[in-house]
Amino acid sequence: MYVPAHFSADDTEVKELLAGCGAADLVTVTSRGPVATFLPVLYDPSVGEHGAMLAHVARNNDQWREPGSGESLLIVHGPDAYVSPSWYPSKAEHGRAVPTWNYLTAHVYGHLVVHDDPAWVESMVRRLTELHENGRTPSWSVDDAPSSFIAGQLRAIVGLELVITRIEAKSKMSQNRPEADRDAVVAAYRAQGDTVMAEAVRAASERSARR
Repeated sequence: MYVPAHFSADDTEVKELLAGCGAADLVTVTSRGPVATFLPVLYDPSVGEHGAMLAHVARNNDQWREPGSGESLLIVHGPDAYVSPSWYPSKAEHGRAVPTWNYLTAHVYGHLVVHDDPAWVESMVRRLTELHENGRTPSWSVDDAPSSFIAGQLRAIVGLELVITRIEAKSKMSQNRPEADRDAVVAAYRAQGDTVMAEAVRAASERSARR
């Protein structure tokens, strides 16, 4: 990934992105070329030196059966949105502005481990369920369904664990613009009701100022 220094994401930002990731694209390189699947994922920072991303895939999906060549890649997507040059105060001054896109993303590389083991898969599914059901009213638990039904569902999926070896992350949030332009981008996102992007640009601006 091309990451200019002013768009590099720091460790805290990367960990928050991985911990808050609901789903991501798993890409493996096989004898028949690249294969990709969009999967729900769970970040486990306790595994190895850099943590691991846990997931499950349908048993009928051949990606887990095909040996990958080298590292596998998980593409994690954070918030993203269009930026109009009409928002910039600097446009009124000199007109030298073009549209762009703000985004946060991480390319997570690692060794893919297949867990064709009902106990491992059940543990991971329970953790994933608890993560997303936490705070919901009413909430759902794996134990709400008949055990025989859950056992059948578990047999239909296979566990995956991407043990992370390295991460390339990019936070492009208008850090290369003058302060007045950045403030205007934050205001424009808020006016559109996109509070997530407004906060992302504001936070990135503060981190950039501290460097």
